[in-house]
Amino acid sequence: MQRYYFMVRFLPEKANLALLTGRCISIMHGFICKHEIKGLGVSFPAWSDTSIGHVIAFVHKDKGVLSELKQQGYFQDMQECGFFSVGDVGAVPDDCNEVRFKRNQSIAKIFVGEARRRLKRLEKRALARGEPFTTSKCYEPRELDNFHCIAIESKSTGQDFLLHVQKEKVRRPEQAEFNQYGLATNQEQKGTVPEFNMF
Repeated sequence: MQRYYFMVRFLPEKANLALLTGRCISIMHGFICKHEIKGLGVSFPAWSDTSIGHVIAFVHKDKGVLSELKQQGYFQDMQECGFFSVGDVGAVPDDCNEVRFKRNQSIAKIFVGEARRRLKRLEKRALARGEPFTTSKCYEPRELDNFHCIAIESKSTGQDFLLHVQKEKVRRPEQAEFNQYGLATNQEQKGTVPEFNMF
């Protein structure tokens, strides 16, 4: 099946890539929710072990959907200000490797603040059931594959949160099933995108 894409390149040399990436994903999130669009994925062509990279690509089977997304005010304004270079919508090249960029929510559990919130929730539930609460359960340290964080603001609550994203090599393309942030997940959505490994 033919897929299309366009890329947004962040031009400032010293840019907060997690923030800019998050803003782009927020614009896409609002767009797909408003128009009830399925199968829109994101790729990070300049991903490395140390950085999410200065490029984000949007991928979909419908060229018109991408053309409309590209016209969103944020992308146009940032391009006019010289902060972004927004590419044309084009067909995905045949020789691209396929990858999965997945949101891994379990990564948040390793951070102290999240662990504290989880313990408070568990304590509240135990007390509501009339049970004593103990924190005797030991948590084994876990090894995690490389990941990057993307800063997002929730439109519904106004709260900031982080998307923890990992890159996974795959052997073949899989159906374009993504969450509303254009990412695969650990369980339900297993969509893949082109790696665009020209960077």
